[in-house]
Amino acid sequence: MIRLNLSNDPRWLDLGAGLRLQVAPITTAIMAAARSDIAGSDASEDMAQEALAVIMAKAVARRVILDWEGVGDEAGNAVPVTPDGIDALLDIWPVFEAFQRDFLAPHLMLEQEKNAFAPSPTGSSAAAINTAPPAPGSAKTAPRA
Repeated sequence: MIRLNLSNDPRWLDLGAGLRLQVAPITTAIMAAARSDIAGSDASEDMAQEALAVIMAKAVARRVILDWEGVGDEAGNAVPVTPDGIDALLDIWPVFEAFQRDFLAPHLMLEQEKNAFAPSPTGSSAAAINTAPPAPGSAKTAPRA
């Protein structure tokens, strides 16, 4: 069942270790904009899935993270949210994993479910498996009345 969240209000996401992110809800517009960001980057289809996941997570994060708590510079002073700061935050493996698991994964599960029987990436359905045996031969034409 798909649960609709009709609220566009940001919420706080607790990622542990004193880190909290205020995030806007993921919408179709945000995902489309993130994909557009990726299309304009150095990403390519030849990259490993893990590398593409990092690029996508950062593109989405730059659009949804509005504020944070528990993020500071080397001296421990709080720093404002910036695109570079978001990228640096997601370069910390446990933070990236928590963001993926707690924020992105529930939205991406729907994407995976709808693509369970997608055609071949080349655009043809030649990669699909046959589901019925071939017909034994030609059938006779039905007589006309």
